Amino acid sequence: MQVAIVTGASSGIGFGCATKLAEMGMSVLGVGRDESRLSELEKAIGDPERVATLAVDLTADDAPRRIVDTAVDRWGHVDFLINNAGAGSPKPLHETDDETLDYFLNLMLRAPFRLARDVIGHMGPGSAIINVTSTFAVVGGLRGGAYSAAKGGLTALTTHVACQYGPQGIRCNAVAPGVTLTPMVASRLEDERFRKINTEMTPYPRLGRVEDIASTVAFLCSDGGSFINGQTIVVDGGWSSTKYLSDFALTSEWVAR
Repeated sequence: MQVAIVTGASSGIGFGCATKLAEMGMSVLGVGRDESRLSELEKAIGDPERVATLAVDLTADDAPRRIVDTAVDRWGHVDFLINNAGAGSPKPLHETDDETLDYFLNLMLRAPFRLARDVIGHMGPGSAIINVTSTFAVVGGLRGGAYSAAKGGLTALTTHVACQYGPQGIRCNAVAPGVTLTPMVASRLEDERFRKINTEMTPYPRLGRVEDIASTVAFLCSDGGSFINGQTIVVDGGWSSTKYLSDFALTSEWVAR
């Protein structure tokens, strides 16, 4: 049986990835900070033999060892690592203090790096690491700041792992979501400017859903994705790759900068 570790699994994209991989027949270790929310993941998967959870601060020094040991002690090996945990609401460079910079880099670059380093020795041919990055790692992004820096570093880590460990049959890819309807994003969509930047500049007639990202991750873990290595798959409805503006945006009154 294949085994997957999913970080940030208590809600949003991580929860969707964990349940999707379980639907494929995998055993899943869901990692998050909130034990009560992780219990909902256990209920959703509904098979005690194929699900385990671990409440841990990913930035803690002992977190990677605890996570990997939990999976290996339970199932003997690891086939897939989904580095998904993240934080939102970044600020631009000039508004970012050192505490915020350290938090974003620790959670979204240092923690995935250390976890990948610890898990790779337990992976065999056919295994893969998937890093959930962002369109802000592709196009920079207004107000991206430390978030863009962390996600961009994770993209570079992806290509390194793909090159270094590909000869062992271990792949590494990134999935870069656009704005996806999760609890973390819901409050930001209340900001009219943020909402317009995303809804009026996305050529597909809706925003992303958790299922869109989870299905892409699942494909990269399937036989169909077994020759994809070192790539970033952007899942954003065309937001980052087109110069699209909606009819509303094109016909609205322009305001001088």
